[in-house]
Amino acid sequence: MILTSKENIALKELNPLQQARSLEPVMLTDETMQARKEKVLTLMKSEGIECMVIYGDLEYGANFEYLTGFLTRFEEGLLVLHQDGRAFLLLGNENLNKASKARLAAEAIHVPFLSLPNQPMQNDAPIEEYFKAAGLTPEMNTALVGWKMFTSSVADNQQLFDSPYFLVDALKNVVGASYLSNRTDLLIGADQGARTTTNANEIAHYEFGAQLASQAIISAIDKVAIGTSEMSIGNELSLYGQPHSVVSIAATGARFEKANLYPTQKTVSLGDPMSLTVGYKGGLSSRAGYAVSRCDELPPEQSDYLDVLAKPYFAAVVTWLENIRIGMAGSELYNIVEEVLPKAEYNWSLNPGHLVADEEWMSSPIYPDSKETLKSGMMLQIDIIPGRNGYAGTSCESGVVLADEMLKAQIKADYPELHEVFAARRQYMLEQLNIQLSDDVLLMNDSVAYYNPFLLAKEKAFVKC
Repeated sequence: MILTSKENIALKELNPLQQARSLEPVMLTDETMQARKEKVLTLMKSEGIECMVIYGDLEYGANFEYLTGFLTRFEEGLLVLHQDGRAFLLLGNENLNKASKARLAAEAIHVPFLSLPNQPMQNDAPIEEYFKAAGLTPEMNTALVGWKMFTSSVADNQQLFDSPYFLVDALKNVVGASYLSNRTDLLIGADQGARTTTNANEIAHYEFGAQLASQAIISAIDKVAIGTSEMSIGNELSLYGQPHSVVSIAATGARFEKANLYPTQKTVSLGDPMSLTVGYKGGLSSRAGYAVSRCDELPPEQSDYLDVLAKPYFAAVVTWLENIRIGMAGSELYNIVEEVLPKAEYNWSLNPGHLVADEEWMSSPIYPDSKETLKSGMMLQIDIIPGRNGYAGTSCESGVVLADEMLKAQIKADYPELHEVFAARRQYMLEQLNIQLSDDVLLMNDSVAYYNPFLLAKEKAFVKC
């Protein structure tokens, strides 16, 4: 176990890795989509689940999209999947035409209740009738999958439902309340969830978004200058019309004034705290620091920011990267972060790392006493959020994927250019940042651990020394 301390962190002049390569989306193959369906069906059989009902909408549609290949724009939707492989898509007015485009064969059922308010209600019927048409029957063991897996220590988590009440109520009326359970864990639970591990095709697919986020964050940092507006900087965070996985942040000075979350015409002033965040499918990049070029430009009471917060934080990032590996328990990684960056002193509260995919936060195996092991194919984001009273934040979030020799060989065979990209990123991290990775770790974008806390000193970044 390697623990890095703030004494081993220094600011040094270097340039971020910028690889010249065409950046094009990689589509999920038919073989991948079939494998996804088989993973889910296998879990259903092992758990004795006769039917799975997966809810989706535009914001919380990743579990639905995992099997269908699309999100229900504007509306809500349901995928009903039976243990024998039969599938039904329950869709509203504006998504009914997507059933023929779906990545799995499914019978379409028009459910106008899933449409927007005041739209036509042709095919109006009691909601229970649509579920019956999709093959649900009394006393059928049915799993409802929303987007949230509950992990309370005092509640019956399988009886907490995050899907709309009108759907839950109708399902209970059809199959019986005692036969309905929340089994979102079968999709996103780190222990066995179908979505928590990826194949080579999925890694190539998601690397596109992770690298987009990296390029956008570096472009936004390059744009930071005294007098530049948040909106001008925020404009760098949107690339190629691709959908964002989180609300983008380009904030200077005090944040959330009058509850505002979005970039405004406020301009950068010397000494401002700054936050930049952007996410796409496959990964998020985030940076936080100050609009200064050296310590004596910081507010006087925060002149020790590097030693008090930024360096200890980056030491934790280095420690996270140098220790994460396949087979370790989530609790082990949690404890390592706690040792190098004690929560009581640095006030972080969330999981120091979590799984990502189409959504920015899927779930996390990294928590106290976690016995869940890290597996090949898991995509994880470094997400340590410390804070000290009187100081601005610090952030250098990006993602990695764990890959065993078999998975790396498949990436090399199917995506040789991406294999070379992963190798170049590893070389840069070792030679420029002096961070030594396990052989299990592949960096999902060019700027993992590239962190310049002084956003006006763009050529200076932290390195381990």
